[in-house]
Amino acid sequence: MSKLLDILSEYLAHRKGLLPLIGIIFIIVNLILQFTPAPLWLTSSNLLLHIGLIIAIIGLMLAWAL
Repeated sequence: MSKLLDILSEYLAHRKGLLPLIGIIFIIVNLILQFTPAPLWLTSSNLLLHIGLIIAIIGLMLAWAL
């Protein structure tokens, strides 16, 4: 686990905006899915919105620390 965390840390150190960008993509996909005609459980629970927000916040905190 420590080795994986070290590799991930090195990878994200050079790509500081990657996690916030992925989070924003999740949020935009959730917005697009809100306009689909079928009521999906994914859109009614806003799962992608919450996951995208968490990923973006963690990405910003990691970018600040690295």
